[in-house]
Amino acid sequence: GFRRAGTTAPRGPAGPGPNRGGRPRRPGAPDPARPHDWFAERLVQVLSGRNPVHTLIGHVRQEAFEQLVRLADSAPLRDGGAQSAVRRVGFCRPAAGVLEVFARVGSADRLRALAFRLEHRRGRWWCSAVELGPGPRRRARVPGGG
Repeated sequence: GFRRAGTTAPRGPAGPGPNRGGRPRRPGAPDPARPHDWFAERLVQVLSGRNPVHTLIGHVRQEAFEQLVRLADSAPLRDGGAQSAVRRVGFCRPAAGVLEVFARVGSADRLRALAFRLEHRRGRWWCSAVELGPGPRRRARVPGGG
């Protein structure tokens, strides 16, 4: 239903809301209440070639950054004129301060799987692994089937 004025939104995986400790969130930093959504959007922007990889420096651990550089080199989510977009994001919490995230990324009639791991360390969320599912298979043409 509707929330009454003065009530707070439900808490996300990080626990406290965006103004943890009364401090405002840094510009461009992930929303602590929904870091999985923020990272999914930013990863898709990089993997589709809309943003350079270095825009995630300071949010991605070294090993994951190297994975991301290799993935982004070919802009695997660039799809001609269609723009890739996050369709759905989900996560599981295998340990305290850890989110394993999966996202469906679609453009036109293509759907890809994106997975990444987030770890909360030193007061912020860090991406520590990134994987992109294989590209869509081409359908075999049937002779005479057009």
